[in-house]
Amino acid sequence: MSTEADPRDVLAYLLKHATAKLTAATDTALEPFGIDSKDFGALRVLAHREPASQLQVARTLGIDRTTMVALLDALERKGVVARRPDPADRRRNVVELTAEGLTTFEAAQKAYGRAEKAFLAGVGADGVAGLRRTLRTLLDD
Repeated sequence: MSTEADPRDVLAYLLKHATAKLTAATDTALEPFGIDSKDFGALRVLAHREPASQLQVARTLGIDRTTMVALLDALERKGVVARRPDPADRRRNVVELTAEGLTTFEAAQKAYGRAEKAFLAGVGADGVAGLRRTLRTLLDD
């Protein structure tokens, strides 16, 4: 009997380290665009909807409002998002991609896709589909 426990037998270890490895790969791929994986997530949400409130974007991404404000502040300084008062409720801000933001997102999406594909290359198409299905099932419960 072995006295050493292999951390790779623990699901949390595997998920944490797979996420860290994928994040490192995608951050490297996104670096030429001046963004990282967190930024890309926000751009992706904004690129696929009408202008949204900061709170809507935060909820979609599963992050708190304070973190969302800091993320949007940085993206606004980079010129890729713009905030303006919501005409229907001046107490909230509406966020949308700028023209530069849309261009950045489109190029970054291709780079992100290549990095993700390289990360998953050893799994094969059926394995990737199964992994996505399994993770979605775990998150939906």
